[in-house]
Amino acid sequence: MSFLDLIHNPKLFSFEEAIAQRRQHCDRTIVLTNGCFDLLHAGHVFSLQQAAQWGELWVALNGDDSVRLLKGTSRPIIGEQNRAYLLAALECVYGIFIFQTPHLASILECFSPDIYVKSADYTLATLHNEERLVLEKIGATIKFVPLFPGLSTSIIIRKILQGIFP
Repeated sequence: MSFLDLIHNPKLFSFEEAIAQRRQHCDRTIVLTNGCFDLLHAGHVFSLQQAAQWGELWVALNGDDSVRLLKGTSRPIIGEQNRAYLLAALECVYGIFIFQTPHLASILECFSPDIYVKSADYTLATLHNEERLVLEKIGATIKFVPLFPGLSTSIIIRKILQGIFP
């Protein structure tokens, strides 16, 4: 039994529970972002805090299968339940749900956030086309938050492998 089996994570919801929460909170501005958050770092926290300024922040967390599809078989470094636990510890995060698909189009349509947030390494032109079309259909506002300079999970992994530490 892992320690995660012993801990109840009140911010982690199944997708169905997240949709029910969304319906209950229809009077609130619901903000959704997504990502792998493989090695949680200051850049992640900065982006999440920025996104939370616009409303109740939900995180669609790429599950382990989804991360492998996007990043390769050596990822994730940290398993989905551990990543969810770390994100739940952040005050700015209201709720988290895990998804295993390569993109969010159907999830966005069902969850129907008021605001969808990505980091500034994306643009309207580089968003997944199906996701962008769904966001337009549901009337969600798309916002981009600035990147925290010089930080990414890939850079951190490279530094660890090369033995380069600050």
